[in-house]
Amino acid sequence: MALGAGFATGHVASAEGKLMSFTSLKAQDSVMSSAIIAMFKNDPKFIEVSKKATKAILQRDEEDGVKLQQGIDLAIGKGVIPAKIVVEPVCKIDVTGKSAAVVAQEIITGLGEAAANGCVMTLQGLSGTGKGTTVATLKSKLPRTTTWSNGNIFRSLTLLAATHAEQNNVSLQEACSPKLLASYCEMLTFGKFNGKFDVKIDGLGYDMLVSEVANTVLKGPKVGRNIPTVAGVTQGEVINFVQSALKIMADDGMTVLLEGREQTLNYIRTPHRFELVLADVNTIGMRRAAQRMGATALKEIEREQTWYSKVFGGPSEKDVASKLSKVLDDMAKE
Repeated sequence: MALGAGFATGHVASAEGKLMSFTSLKAQDSVMSSAIIAMFKNDPKFIEVSKKATKAILQRDEEDGVKLQQGIDLAIGKGVIPAKIVVEPVCKIDVTGKSAAVVAQEIITGLGEAAANGCVMTLQGLSGTGKGTTVATLKSKLPRTTTWSNGNIFRSLTLLAATHAEQNNVSLQEACSPKLLASYCEMLTFGKFNGKFDVKIDGLGYDMLVSEVANTVLKGPKVGRNIPTVAGVTQGEVINFVQSALKIMADDGMTVLLEGREQTLNYIRTPHRFELVLADVNTIGMRRAAQRMGATALKEIEREQTWYSKVFGGPSEKDVASKLSKVLDDMAKE
């Protein structure tokens, strides 16, 4: 079915809020999500789809949190990290009805001069509260700002553990003893290499920079098949490595944005701590449903658009609402 001067129209009576332009749909941002929520917030199908999404997200967050805590407890048992820590106060920001730009500005205001001088900032919150979008917005607004991901550190330790196992004909579990894990950490160095911050792997025959092998060696089968095992026993080692790396960057005048879960972020020392929250937890599912609706509707509209529609301004607001309604119908049947 082609979308031309007039799209095939479905029911749009469910759209309670102001209709959305095709330009807004193409933005695929938090403003788009909020507009879709406003349009369909009273639609029974949207409410049901949102509730299911909220339940799934909260369940996954809880399961991930349990696994993460097991790794933390293991690290405490090994004496790698302390059992008791004093966590600095966390500034909670209610993101209900706010765009990523507004949320980011609240955080920037909270950072004050620290953002200009260099600091470490942590951002936590349930999945679906907009942490990733907020971090991306902050990165675009703040000077000398970077993000940090623990992924390549876990991958580097996995590479070393798997290599030790191969070279010494032992199991991966034997290669992950506390003593050996400590030795692998000593083979990782964070600092400036070739004028930029990087991690150097130097040991067991390796002499390379993580940035140069992140998409090759560190994503090869040796790492891929072993990372679940190694990551499960190296939470503490990675936390300590990261803490040191973050301080080096902050001392160099950079603002480092660290997004993650509370269990690990609690071990990162910084006074600049923020948490994104929602007054109504069901909004998480509404956001996720709106994101899916927007992405699917855009894909279908672009596929069905005719040359006439492209030349003469694209689909109308009613066309967009009709397509969103159809997508919602399909999602409700899942």
